[in-house]
Amino acid sequence: MNYHLILTDYCNLCCSYCRGRVGEYDDGAAEAFVLDDDVPLELAYDLDTLASFLAGDPNPSVTFYGGEPLLRPDLITVIMNRIPKVKYLLHTNGTLLHQLPSSVINRIHTMSVSLDGPEALTDRNRGLGTYRTVVNNVRAVREGGFCGEIIARMTVSEGMDIGGAVRHLAGNMDLSFPSIQWQLDADFSRETGGDGFRSWIEGIYNPGIQDLIRWWVDVMRTTGHVLRWYPFLEPLQDMILGRRSLLRCGCGHESYGILTNGAIVPCPLMVGMKNYYIGHIASTQPDELPKYAIRGRCTDCRIRDFCGGRCLYSSVMGNWSEKRKDLICATVFNLHDRLKEVLPEIKDLLENNIIRPHDLDHPRFEGCEIIP
Repeated sequence: MNYHLILTDYCNLCCSYCRGRVGEYDDGAAEAFVLDDDVPLELAYDLDTLASFLAGDPNPSVTFYGGEPLLRPDLITVIMNRIPKVKYLLHTNGTLLHQLPSSVINRIHTMSVSLDGPEALTDRNRGLGTYRTVVNNVRAVREGGFCGEIIARMTVSEGMDIGGAVRHLAGNMDLSFPSIQWQLDADFSRETGGDGFRSWIEGIYNPGIQDLIRWWVDVMRTTGHVLRWYPFLEPLQDMILGRRSLLRCGCGHESYGILTNGAIVPCPLMVGMKNYYIGHIASTQPDELPKYAIRGRCTDCRIRDFCGGRCLYSSVMGNWSEKRKDLICATVFNLHDRLKEVLPEIKDLLENNIIRPHDLDHPRFEGCEIIP
């Protein structure tokens, strides 16, 4: 299983859709959980306890998570040296990659680096100069011998041109990313769901996804190469194989969060949500962790096995109106239906050896939400 290991709650950025919105939850959302006020801001348990817990998993992977985990490069180095027989991943905003020596960073299997698309867009969301800093750091990491996967992880906000942003990251002459994941800015935003959000979803975002799928398939046909665009890649492979999915991020069944106090939660965003603590690294074995499935309106949905319920955290928080849920779900239906339309063409490419089944292979449940 994969464990999101929260090293620190601190972050060196204040992105407009994350730390910039602290305190914007409505009162109803605050009643969804019992707040644990004693969760420390930095990792505060003995690493021998962590090592013993991970030893109980036959195939563990650990994602360094925060806050911004690279505020603690010392801790990352100590953990990797103390517990070497683990697959390590990194989820970072990318501005502090230079803090880790290449001897450490080259042992990381996969890193997700936050970029929202072109320079102006990224800097508007994340702070002036962020784009250039991240691009320079990623280039240095590659030149330093890093052979693992680097995923550009985008946050897609209202008004954004999803097609243009993805194309920029995929084909930027300055630094291109063959692996891209994007996440719709909805779980952290205040209850808008009005005409502006609807107009953007229906007029820009959903058509943009359709155009990107068409472009993705065209690249396969003309080059024989499958771009690792995770919101398309994993669901499409499951369609071909007839494989059902629970939550595609893995939360609550293949992926869990370990808080700075050692408490275990189904989703790493559930920091301090005491009534969702499901164990502790000092007293729980990995095979004892419960499995979660989203209930409610998702239960009888026609694409439940495709979507898995989208997001455990948003389901628990319950801070969306039915109107907003309908809009969010419409984006997932659009993704499903557009992929289904190109499925015969993909199968034809496979049958004619333009692409091969292994071209669709990818890591599962290692930090990509998959369903935007």
